[in-house]
Amino acid sequence: MNNSVIIKGNKYGIIVVLNPDVPFEELKLLIAEKFKESSKFFENAKMAISFEGRKLTNEEQKEILDVIGENADMHIVCVMENDPDTEEAFRKTLDQKLMELSNNTGQFYKGILRSGASLEFETSVVIIGDVNHGARVVSKGNIIVLGSLKGTAFAGATGNTNSFVVALDMNPTQIRIADTIARSPDKPVKTEVKEAKIAFLEDGNIYIEPLNKDILHDINL
Repeated sequence: MNNSVIIKGNKYGIIVVLNPDVPFEELKLLIAEKFKESSKFFENAKMAISFEGRKLTNEEQKEILDVIGENADMHIVCVMENDPDTEEAFRKTLDQKLMELSNNTGQFYKGILRSGASLEFETSVVIIGDVNHGARVVSKGNIIVLGSLKGTAFAGATGNTNSFVVALDMNPTQIRIADTIARSPDKPVKTEVKEAKIAFLEDGNIYIEPLNKDILHDINL
């Protein structure tokens, strides 16, 4: 087993331990192989990352991040320096970066919305967690659920017909966009594979489609 690249994780990010003696170009190939093998584990994750075992230039870090991005469906929020209290440092840095993103693109909410909970937002919102049956989210902009959407989502609450709803696991009780409402069937179709989907308004109807580059290109973001 080749241990030139080792991936360690905690709740908030990953640490990539690199062999200092392996040539850099060979190391990139090993990193690609390692992250490709672990791609399902990191699917749709937002994480901080730190490197250990080898001093890297900024350019080398960028090249490695590009390799990771090509071989795993994950979003690196930030690169961290080594810290003795690693997990706590990851948590604080990740929270800070998410807050910075929310200032630019909307708001973030971390946690599970349980039955009876209701949240309303003046801007677009990214929910890091599940929206359970009986829970409700209302936004004047877009709603993005990094988890399961099983409750009610109301996007474009002030009439914005370009708003949309995205969920990693889309099985809502009801979706409303502007003045148009769509309800889930009484007997939802069961699928083995869960995939990210987007709900959007077109010609007076709400459509739910798998989230891909073509759909994103067609939607007015």
